[in-house]
Amino acid sequence: MSIKPTALSIILIGIMSHAYADTSIADDVDKLSTLIVTGTHESSLIDLDAPTLAGSRLGLSAKENPASVAIANRVVMSQIGARDLQDVANILPGVNLAKFPGRGAFSSLRGFTGSQVNHLFNGIPLAYVIAARPVDSWLYDRVESVGGPSSFLYGASSVGGSLNYVTKMAERKEQEITGQLSYGRFDTRKVAVGINQALNDHNWIRFDYSKAESNGYIDRNESQSDSMAFSWLSDITDNLTHTLAFEYQEEQVDSPYWGTPTLQPQIGKLSIDKNTRYKNYNVEDGIYEQRVRWLRSITNYQLNSNTSIKNTFYHYRAERDYRNLERYTYNSANSTITRSSGLQQRHEQEMTGDRIELTHNDELFNQRSDWAFGLDYNVNHHTGFPTSSGVFDVIDPFNFAPGRFSDLGIGALQQGRSNRVEMLSAFIENRQGLTERLSLITALRYDHIDFRLIKSPGSTATTSQWDTFSGRVGLVFDLNDDVSVYSQYSTSSEPPGGTLTTSRNSTIDTFDISKGRQIEIGAKFNYLDDRGSATIAAYHIVRENFLVRDPNDNSQFLQVGQQTSKGIELASSFEFTSKIHADGNIAFVNAEYDEFFEGGVSRAGNTPSNVPKRVANLWLISEPSLDWELGIGTRYVDSVKANNANTQYLPSYTLFDAYARYRVDSHLDVTLRGRNLSDKLYAYVGSGTQYYVGEPRSVELTLDLKY
Repeated sequence: MSIKPTALSIILIGIMSHAYADTSIADDVDKLSTLIVTGTHESSLIDLDAPTLAGSRLGLSAKENPASVAIANRVVMSQIGARDLQDVANILPGVNLAKFPGRGAFSSLRGFTGSQVNHLFNGIPLAYVIAARPVDSWLYDRVESVGGPSSFLYGASSVGGSLNYVTKMAERKEQEITGQLSYGRFDTRKVAVGINQALNDHNWIRFDYSKAESNGYIDRNESQSDSMAFSWLSDITDNLTHTLAFEYQEEQVDSPYWGTPTLQPQIGKLSIDKNTRYKNYNVEDGIYEQRVRWLRSITNYQLNSNTSIKNTFYHYRAERDYRNLERYTYNSANSTITRSSGLQQRHEQEMTGDRIELTHNDELFNQRSDWAFGLDYNVNHHTGFPTSSGVFDVIDPFNFAPGRFSDLGIGALQQGRSNRVEMLSAFIENRQGLTERLSLITALRYDHIDFRLIKSPGSTATTSQWDTFSGRVGLVFDLNDDVSVYSQYSTSSEPPGGTLTTSRNSTIDTFDISKGRQIEIGAKFNYLDDRGSATIAAYHIVRENFLVRDPNDNSQFLQVGQQTSKGIELASSFEFTSKIHADGNIAFVNAEYDEFFEGGVSRAGNTPSNVPKRVANLWLISEPSLDWELGIGTRYVDSVKANNANTQYLPSYTLFDAYARYRVDSHLDVTLRGRNLSDKLYAYVGSGTQYYVGEPRSVELTLDLKY
């Protein structure tokens, strides 16, 4: 039987067109059909044949990996106009990230949210959602995603998947200088520079810096950030190299935006008064500040042509300060708003660790056999300093004095919980050829976790320990040089409460590790003489034994929760001509609780809040001449439930962006870009009382320089 990739790609394109036009596609995953478009063009999201460390330590190509792996590189980041890491991640299949000032990024992937999606920086997990808040994309080389349970690779959590943000590093180049200047609506401006310089024949350095400022599209919501990265690459001998890398980020947001209150009655479709679209109900002197430092020392030693050792020492430290009034609720007549939840706090997080990895390429039973072994040890310490208050005042939604935080009468900061998490991990991966076309890929990871919690200075510590295993078994079969099919079974492990760095006694107690498991099948192929590439994946994930509220005592937890998620993801890219290509993806997911209690009520059968059933991206890029590049893109996010009771929802939305780039000469590009061209009023994500309004229509002009 011959396989027809061309016919399949045409079917996929037709399905995607239908998905945008018809919002009544059935909820059940059995009725799901979709499309995704990406190809082998250097700016596409899919390059099936290039080796990558995304999703494996064995340097497998995407076609060799029995998992859904996607990468957005610098070219893609430039084309979509990515300002921060969330913009980049949202172009990847199935990913939906929402930006919150001071609260990190709300993540949704394969039906799971929050700490169930692992965020990593250069392969290092921080086990803290807030650490994944938006960071200027200038410092980063690419963003990688791995769909589904991937604890075998990165450790605890990640039942929904993993997102890895990879920093630019020094390269063996004589000299490269890049720069960027941009200005846009809301007085948004940015200046950035990057330098890669050879010191001599054996040493290279790289320095990147960006400064971004904006008045914000919400009243009184000014922000500024400074981001810097430095790396030094040294070839000590022919076989020994060392890279020293340091990153620093500093950010300040004045009077951060904490959402727009939704109108009463808060049932069914949640909506806001459009006249309050830009209102900021925070106090005048509200603030969010963060300071982040990364240090990495990376040593690579090539023992011989088949074996290498890599050691990574890493240190992270962050301080975050908050002083805000965060909750706003309309009265029943929608005539006044009650402001409450004044919160002042400081977070201090510090993590130090070391990872050693050995890779070996060999043969076994006359077939290729590649191995990766490793040990990882780290200590993650988080301390909070919170103070808070209740109701502050009742205001007119349109005419009010913001007030000052000092008016809330909150006292000085006091040290709260101090959590210390110590983790020792051992891992092994193997790719074993069974025949010339069939490979078996396996992985196993062991994590030993020591947890210690101190409520306050001088108090008795709570200690717990867990030992857990996770892994995967996958088969990849090459039907021919262009088409491979795969199947995979993978598992994940998740500490009780999700995030140990901020856990309380009540979410630790004597609870055990929660587990997740996934079955995934898929295909990856190039087609039409490598003018296009595509991937298709279908999966079924079960997450079980996570904590839910005791229906008979809301102050207590039971470890009985279960959630299932099944779906289809498709991605493809295609070069229509040498001057026109398209990239796109679409994901369908059906997620529901099998056993879950909230407020003494079972939510079994309900959809988890803020999980869209469909997410799609499509970009069309044209280069009509050597001097011009034009692009138009669209993003669709399906409606989401705003609570686990499924009595509230936020509507779906479709956004349109476009740009025109003119190449003045080999050193200068000028780009005019429009975002949200239809000025769509939409919500990133929300709760019953308020939601976060997305950015309205905006225009920006960017100058890119290269020498």
